[in-house]
Amino acid sequence: MEKFSEIKYVRPDLKKFEAFENECLDRAEKAASYEEFKKALMDGEEVEKDLEDMIQVCYIRSTMNKADEFYSKEQEYLDEELPKLMNLNKRHSEVLLNSPFRKDFDKEFGKLINETEEKKLILKDERLVPLMIEENKLSEEYSQIAAKCKCNFRGEECNFYGLLRHMQSTDRAERKEAFEAWAGLYESVSEKLDGVYDKLVALRVKKAEIVGFKNYREFELINSEHFDYTKEDLANFKKQVVEIIVPEVSKLYEEQRKRLGLDELEYYDEQLIFPEGNAKPIGNKDQMVKWAQEMYGELSPETKEFFDFMVEHELFDLETKPNKHLGGYMTLLPKRQAPFIFSNFNGTSADVEVLTHEAGHAFEGFVSSRIQPLSAMVMSTSDIDEIHSMSMEHLTYPWMDKFFGDKVHKFRYAHLTEALKVIPYLCAVDEFQCRVFDNPTMSAEERYGVWHDIEKIFLPWRKYDGNKFLEKGGFWMQKQHIFLYPFYYIDYALAQMGAFEIYSKSLENREDGWNSYLTLCKMGGSRGYLDLLKGAGLHSPLADGSVKNAVQGALKQIKVFERSI
Repeated sequence: MEKFSEIKYVRPDLKKFEAFENECLDRAEKAASYEEFKKALMDGEEVEKDLEDMIQVCYIRSTMNKADEFYSKEQEYLDEELPKLMNLNKRHSEVLLNSPFRKDFDKEFGKLINETEEKKLILKDERLVPLMIEENKLSEEYSQIAAKCKCNFRGEECNFYGLLRHMQSTDRAERKEAFEAWAGLYESVSEKLDGVYDKLVALRVKKAEIVGFKNYREFELINSEHFDYTKEDLANFKKQVVEIIVPEVSKLYEEQRKRLGLDELEYYDEQLIFPEGNAKPIGNKDQMVKWAQEMYGELSPETKEFFDFMVEHELFDLETKPNKHLGGYMTLLPKRQAPFIFSNFNGTSADVEVLTHEAGHAFEGFVSSRIQPLSAMVMSTSDIDEIHSMSMEHLTYPWMDKFFGDKVHKFRYAHLTEALKVIPYLCAVDEFQCRVFDNPTMSAEERYGVWHDIEKIFLPWRKYDGNKFLEKGGFWMQKQHIFLYPFYYIDYALAQMGAFEIYSKSLENREDGWNSYLTLCKMGGSRGYLDLLKGAGLHSPLADGSVKNAVQGALKQIKVFERSI
């Protein structure tokens, strides 16, 4: 395989693709044997992989620089045209479901693919196509607005990520100044973002109504293939988080307040764990990639092969730059079986966390794509996929001295406590979306009020030091998942339960913990949510008492780490 920068992007010929796919489906329908049926589908699958590689190359390069005119236009073209393949996707589902060889297919590949196709068929309605195109346009509008936000902070041009670095300063005046600038950026575009979200909410409600759902949440449970639980199960999970985790997090923040010697812990203090400063990586981007390569070389033979491949083919874009898309992600080029990691390094410990979190996703994609026979079986649903990433963060603790030197004990303590601290926020984002879609006609100001009320339940320690925009409830706006990936955020909370369980296993027996993790990665998306958990020896986080059981090991280890700081 060539390096990522050497991959030639060619605009996909979607007419040609559609004609070939229909030809393959014609062959599948006329097949006289299962082997003929399977051959037709696999021929189609190979062309689908070619198309997906080009889609992902375009997406990656457009997110590298939202001001890149060529890739912005290409992304606009794909956002406009890909939803128009709805009827082809529907026909593919119907051919699979109605084939006389369905049982043979299920026997070879498992029942999950057809069961999923059956449940999602209701969403393959051509009336949704114009709405999907419009949703893509609104998502791009949000991304453009957010990516272009920047300000001059103490002589430095900073975007949101640049300001977050200053919010970890040991100088409280600098933290507060950066916080005010950060909040000010969001407030400056809040009217635009409110308008975008108004349209997104209305559009998503309309999508649900078209296919017969009373609430968009029901639509999204099917769309995200969350078949093993209901919104009531998730409500029960969030209730457990409020009862079990929120009090523990409140204690951690109170300990932090005392450690920092403050009368009040304001939001801009939350990221400073130690008065003398947080642990920061001691190397630049190239050094950290080199250390990560050493780490994965020692962790296991599988991770060595994976990360050597990533380095050899330069499958990273890590440093924050002007006009770069916010956040971090991993995506997969299926034809090349090549993961790609995207991030915004900002000089904090979060840079190292990318090399473990997104690398966890990438490792699963690398391993699973070489084992699972169909693209549909490579990745699972996000509630499982985030276990891959979050577990890797914990499993790499023994190597963190490479990145943090003599501050490694501070990093481990801070990271594990942050893994617990973030869970109530994850649930708050989900609760916000639940309430928005229960009352989708609420105004922008009413949404601010909803977030303000939710903070009192899930984030009772949160203080904004008189910032009017955030005190009225503007903080919800900083989470891009609300705009781009509705109802995804709760999956991080569910997955963290599994990650804590794998980490606890590894503390008792490193080999057992690693084997549980590797088994989960190898299974990819070949089974449903509960079956994948069971196959890896993990428990469901949804049952009563499950949250308490899942976090016990982490709470004990926090105490161990606390003694070393």
